[in-house]
Amino acid sequence: MKPDWQGPMLTRRQQLAGIAGGLAMGALSAPLCAQAAPSLRDLAAQKGILFGTAINAGRGSPINDPGYGAIVARECGVLVPENEMKVYVLGNDPAHLNFGPADRIAGFARNNRMKLRGHTLLWNYEKYISPALAETVTKTGAETWLRRYIAAVAGHFGDQIYSWDVVNETIDPKTGEVRGTVFDKALGFDVFKIAYEAAREHAPRAQRVYNDYMSWEVGNETHRAGVLRLLERFRKENVPVDALGIQSHLGNDGSHSKVQRAEWKRFLDEVTAMGYRLLITEFDINDREMPKDIAQRDAQVASVAKSYLDMMLSYPQLDQLLCWGLWDKHSWLNGFAPRADGLPQRPLPYDEALKPKPMRAAIAAALSAAPVRKGIA
Repeated sequence: MKPDWQGPMLTRRQQLAGIAGGLAMGALSAPLCAQAAPSLRDLAAQKGILFGTAINAGRGSPINDPGYGAIVARECGVLVPENEMKVYVLGNDPAHLNFGPADRIAGFARNNRMKLRGHTLLWNYEKYISPALAETVTKTGAETWLRRYIAAVAGHFGDQIYSWDVVNETIDPKTGEVRGTVFDKALGFDVFKIAYEAAREHAPRAQRVYNDYMSWEVGNETHRAGVLRLLERFRKENVPVDALGIQSHLGNDGSHSKVQRAEWKRFLDEVTAMGYRLLITEFDINDREMPKDIAQRDAQVASVAKSYLDMMLSYPQLDQLLCWGLWDKHSWLNGFAPRADGLPQRPLPYDEALKPKPMRAAIAAALSAAPVRKGIA
């Protein structure tokens, strides 16, 4: 079944709600026909930016749903697997890894002329290191296991992956320090040198990224400071890191009404001053504190999206924007952060019926307003 691209992109009620929510800036309030309007992929490419999304290989995958698949193929220039390249899917034995689900996503990307991001080689977060993996790492030796694992995973995908999240979420947001996993307990700071040097060896053409979820809301101050210290030490010790991946799950770790714009800009300025590129790697908007009314809620989500993206895209160092899914129906937030009223979250550009929402228009408007940069699109 193909998506229904006919008809206005925004209902009249949504247009009025957008105006009331401060979104009456031309493209956001104008009725658009999605078939006639440029794709997000094309709007981004015009500015030297890659636009894309995370997908999975199972439930709600565009690989298995023709309607969703058509939208992803039209809108996206890059894909990243949600979980299929993580160790708990691939397995603990570098000699016998389960690449089947990830290969399905890689094939979908190739068939639709999309780039592919890798996520992630080392998720240095004890919550996601199983006892079985910790035991295997201890028996093998942390350095030996990590080098073998990165060689196997990066080597399997080769040059198809242009950008790797080499290390993910290693800073504890409560303390600002490295979390203290089986890896860094055994190797100290050398765990990062080993991971990034192994990534450079086995994926020499790929961008090497540190990815984390520090955000712009009140309550993220310690997390941001810890990430800055980590990035500073990477530079001091010549760890080959190219970019900071900013997940951008807005509202997960703070209120939309308590945004620290000045502090966030200082954070971004410090990161870019060290020579790092920027990526938005996992964009969505938690609407749990927003109204029950759909039109009001969608207008607020779009307003948050436009405000955030306008700031982020003003940085020429940022040339990649990936949503964590395009379709509300299968958003992870419905399980991770359910609304108190029991209604499903609406955090993404397309609703449960695969109709474009004001958030999609907000993304389009932000891309259209972004300065041109020499990106990789």
